[in-house]
Amino acid sequence: MHDITILPTELIRLLKTDLTRLDATRLQELVIGVDYEIAMLKKAKAQIDTALIKRYGEQAQAALAATGRDFGTAHITDGCVAIKAELPKRVRWDQEKLAEIARRITATGDNVADFIDVKLSVSESRYTAWPPALREQFAPARTVEAGKPTFTLTIADKETAQ
Repeated sequence: MHDITILPTELIRLLKTDLTRLDATRLQELVIGVDYEIAMLKKAKAQIDTALIKRYGEQAQAALAATGRDFGTAHITDGCVAIKAELPKRVRWDQEKLAEIARRITATGDNVADFIDVKLSVSESRYTAWPPALREQFAPARTVEAGKPTFTLTIADKETAQ
């Protein structure tokens, strides 16, 4: 096992170079180091966000309520610091209930698309399990594209590395 430490100044220097020319071991260390730093920064960000909610959440809600709103942007101050608090609205729809409403709309002869955004999809596991005749019917509606590639680098045992 290697000690992996990548200091911010070293990282900046490395990112200005052609990373494809790095030794594979060094490239692996860089991947692990950056992944570690990202994980730490995500944890730190989550803790800071939680502290901001605890410290300013009620004030922001009160500021919005004073304007007759439950959601939106509120501006509050804490000493000489101006805080812009954004309290977004999140709407979720019960899919089963929407499907029932869609059936009722269709039964009345109206166009469902006039009322509901409909996105159709087919799970890939279902599609590949279908018999060929059924797959042929759906094939013209299916597009396959490459996703973003990922690479995992590990140090090989000395015996397998040769």
